[in-house]
Amino acid sequence: MGTKKSAQIMKKAQKLIPGGVNSPVRAFKAVGGNPLFISKARGSKIFDADGNSYIDYIGSWGPAILGHAHPKVISAIKKAADKGTSFGAPTELEVILAEHTLKAFPSMEMVRFVSSGTEATMSALRLARGYTKRDGIIKFEGCYHGHSDSLLVKAGSGAATLGVPDSPGVPADLAKHTYNATFNDLDSVKAIFESAPEGIACVIMEGAPGNMGVVLPKDGFVQGLKEMCEKYGALLIMDEVMSGFRLCYGGAQKIYNVDPDLTCLGKVIGGGLPVGGFGGKRKIMEMLAPSGPVYQAGTLSGNPLAMTAGIETLKLLQKKGTYEKLFKSTNKLCEGIKAIAARRGVPVQVAVAGSMFTVFFNERPVASWLDAKTSDTARFGKYFSRMLKNGIYLPPSQFEAVFVGMAHTNEDIEKTLEAAEKSFKGL
Repeated sequence: MGTKKSAQIMKKAQKLIPGGVNSPVRAFKAVGGNPLFISKARGSKIFDADGNSYIDYIGSWGPAILGHAHPKVISAIKKAADKGTSFGAPTELEVILAEHTLKAFPSMEMVRFVSSGTEATMSALRLARGYTKRDGIIKFEGCYHGHSDSLLVKAGSGAATLGVPDSPGVPADLAKHTYNATFNDLDSVKAIFESAPEGIACVIMEGAPGNMGVVLPKDGFVQGLKEMCEKYGALLIMDEVMSGFRLCYGGAQKIYNVDPDLTCLGKVIGGGLPVGGFGGKRKIMEMLAPSGPVYQAGTLSGNPLAMTAGIETLKLLQKKGTYEKLFKSTNKLCEGIKAIAARRGVPVQVAVAGSMFTVFFNERPVASWLDAKTSDTARFGKYFSRMLKNGIYLPPSQFEAVFVGMAHTNEDIEKTLEAAEKSFKGL
């Protein structure tokens, strides 16, 4: 399986683009070797510049839940493009997608669309600070909520992969307002609430953390956070950019039966096009301009192509049997990997959240970033490279989630398990 053309493109890209990529994890720094440059994708397959095909478990980092280039989504996008790609003015499409979104998330009474998950979380923080008139925020070590300055402090995902969880360029005067708690440890949250001199505006958490690898909240943890926020007058922000439609139609908050004050969305609600959104209680959302004094704006917010793709995707996800199929495929794959690793004598922890999972090369269960970072990243790198050579395209980092989609067939799952059998041998 040659990748000569990808290597040539990377060499050229490194002269024109920092690191040769436009998002750090794509550079394969955590696993070695050169990244693949992708030319096209369809269904469960992705094709590189050299013509090689792979069973894809990145799915554009979550949005491709229906599979790549779903015919109905593509058809709808083409029809929308014929009418114009961007107007800088309101369209009815925004209203239709808002209706779908609010119906899926009863905790949200109003929503505003933006162009990325980073914009959604950044804007939600500003809104929480404006509403509470406090500066402090609490996030969890290893949780990644985009690359805005307030949130790029002890973040997971690419920051953890590169070993630089605190980025240069983040002002100390701003970072001091961000407090880091330990995921699944309510006492660590309580200690911050009781000691923060400027008061805490909000706690932000991933619905199901996927940026230090998939880590599941312990029983009572999410409910405990909500109760603590109410006690101290802070808002609970649930970042469901990744988990929003991956755990069920309605996200992690539906699974955990929690009512957050604000919710952040992205990925799936754009059907693979750049999109984000944040919403919540009417009294909070009406603080946003032009209704209120908290400013937020975006030229491409509510882009008609993204709105169209999102509407079609959410319609298709509501079809009977969709999530049963997703979870059946995910569980078959995860159980198979666990069995293979056990036979080969390789210690792994497989954490599953709906149609997302992570194979941690770790002897102990992973409940926080402190646990996740003890994983054997060198062993993961070997596993990744072997799987890639066997035609399986996985996230190139131990600290990311694997995404299963509707397009993954039983044959895909079987081929993936065959590749895992070979990859775990002598690992």
